[in-house]
Amino acid sequence: MRLTVRLFAVAIAVLVAGDVTRAQTTNPPGAEPADDGGWSFTASAYTYILSDSRDYVQPTVSADRGRLHLEARYNYESLETGSAWLGVNFSGGKSVEWEFTPMLGGVFGDTTGIAPGFKGAIRWRQLELYGENEYVVDAGDHSDSFFYNWSELTLAPADSFRFGLVTQRTRVYQTEREIQRGVMASFSVKRVTLSGYVFNPDEDKPRFVFAFAVTF
Repeated sequence: MRLTVRLFAVAIAVLVAGDVTRAQTTNPPGAEPADDGGWSFTASAYTYILSDSRDYVQPTVSADRGRLHLEARYNYESLETGSAWLGVNFSGGKSVEWEFTPMLGGVFGDTTGIAPGFKGAIRWRQLELYGENEYVVDAGDHSDSFFYNWSELTLAPADSFRFGLVTQRTRVYQTEREIQRGVMASFSVKRVTLSGYVFNPDEDKPRFVFAFAVTF
């Protein structure tokens, strides 16, 4: 964990000391980014309704300024487990827009370790592919290391509404499927986004997720 802290400190020093140009941040899909030249913040909460496991809330808070990306998560890698992240924002494209944020995280709590990862999106007209991925290297038992993934493929017929497909790979709760899949829909009003997800809708006991996100 000391190595992770040192890496965080060095990376922050490099980013702050340089002349950091402003890049488009990777906000939750559908959220309206802040339009000033300073910090932008996003807070979200995903509520998991599980018929055969413990229900829980997964909050995430992120902060961006230029290329600098900071993020904190809880109940993402495991219940009663937090993670802190440092990343660098990149973006570009005209007809096809893209965003990419490589990150390094420290995981602590019920699960402890180091996690390299990334999040990003590709947009073409009303079509968007969004994903966030990480590989947790478990410090206690390397055999418990695990790859986490959340991906969305959505279509936005209007600026305030999108719908599509979602997949997830997680160890926070157990299912018979290695990769869960489902459908989703999302509504946005100014800087607020409300989303609903149904995983494994063909099963007798599907899993439901309700999300709230605000960007400012």
